[in-house]
Amino acid sequence: MTAPAPLDPRLAPAATLDVAPAPPAAPPATTPPAATRPLTTRRGRWIDGWNPEDHAQWEGGGRRIARRNLGLSVFAEFLGFAVWASWSIVVPQLSAAGFALTVDQSFWLIAIPSLVGAALRIPYTFAVALVGGRNWTIVSALLLLIPTVAMAIVLQRPETSFGVMVAIAALAGFGGGNFASSMANISFFYPQAEKGKALGLNAAGGNLGTAVVQLAVPLVIVGAAGMQLERAGLMFVPFILLAAMLAWRFMDNLTDASSDPRAYAKAANHRHTWVISFLYIGTFGSFIGFSGAFPTLLAATFPEVSLSLAFLGALVGSVARPLGGMVADRLGGARVTVAAFALIAAGAAGAVLALRQRDVVLFFGSFLVLFTATGIGNGSVYRMIPVVFRHGATDDAERAQRARAAAGCIGIAGAVGAIGGFAVPRAFAASTSSTGSIQAALLAFIGLYAVMALVTWWTYARRGSAFGTTVV
Repeated sequence: MTAPAPLDPRLAPAATLDVAPAPPAAPPATTPPAATRPLTTRRGRWIDGWNPEDHAQWEGGGRRIARRNLGLSVFAEFLGFAVWASWSIVVPQLSAAGFALTVDQSFWLIAIPSLVGAALRIPYTFAVALVGGRNWTIVSALLLLIPTVAMAIVLQRPETSFGVMVAIAALAGFGGGNFASSMANISFFYPQAEKGKALGLNAAGGNLGTAVVQLAVPLVIVGAAGMQLERAGLMFVPFILLAAMLAWRFMDNLTDASSDPRAYAKAANHRHTWVISFLYIGTFGSFIGFSGAFPTLLAATFPEVSLSLAFLGALVGSVARPLGGMVADRLGGARVTVAAFALIAAGAAGAVLALRQRDVVLFFGSFLVLFTATGIGNGSVYRMIPVVFRHGATDDAERAQRARAAAGCIGIAGAVGAIGGFAVPRAFAASTSSTGSIQAALLAFIGLYAVMALVTWWTYARRGSAFGTTVV
């Protein structure tokens, strides 16, 4: 199975995982190409002359440097995703800790970190080029101390006002931005031939943070004195400090890493950027949204089920992401995306039936199908981007312009898609407040997924579309 050649080095991983790489690097006109300069280091762990496409440099030590930075980036990004998802597993425990919240208030605490994380994705991407990947990894890791320590403090005070709790939950959005900057940083370290695998590993490590935090918190908060919910925040502190220290000691900044804001401007003026962003709300947005809401839904609907099982949803969704990209490489991203939306809708329909029959096995199984389908769809949507933007290019200059626009599309779609993590919990809140059940929200989602499948087919998969016989 052979993946189609990407338009740009930074597009290589897009077919498999949620990525927010930096736009293509544009070397200054007055600076000779990196390949003509020797690889040198200077104070502050800055590396000058980095060019992973230079075979001699890469084999002469560049690969070792890149691997070292990748390993530490995975660790820091894993923590970022875990912090981003931390309130998803804390909220179902609040009533046992003495907090009196309405259903609507509970879903606000789940939703708000995703909204903040979505807003931070693009500025975090540019921060890598502005201050250096190592430096920003240190800063972005230490920023995670703010939401985790604040969480530990507020979880010991059930009298805390709801407004304060929302503000503290919003701070967890720092973790969502951390993911974007980590992906951007690693994209600069690897040559095109190895970029996909490297960013795939980086993204996989980050995505698993959601599942691990949902597994760990129910185990950590139980102490000799009973429930100690503040541990859900305190448990991160030593790992955050370790990540920052390791980044300071062993990671590197690249002088040649640069980002081009014009890539985002080009993408914003391209209609397919917004079509793909809409579809990505249905895949990645659904993954984040349902991951955040699932523990609360499970605790409220089937309290007899152990909350420690909720992590399985995020786990299967994360593992399914590479599968979506690989299948899309063989069959085409648009076709796989249509099938993914059908599976997501089927999972939602199964959950509705389970609620009506009070069948916990069907409920849990339906959500696992839904999570798996969101992961597959996430990989397939991103596989579509290089094909969509490459179509119709007639010469090298036009292909280069479209490559920049495609890179910008990746960043925009990643930010827009994450908004789904806010919309899904809020829809559950509205449904519960209006009807006393989440069934209405699930039925609305089924209709939305049908629309998304139709848009995908009409725009990219049907024979009469603008892409003709091209397999998108």
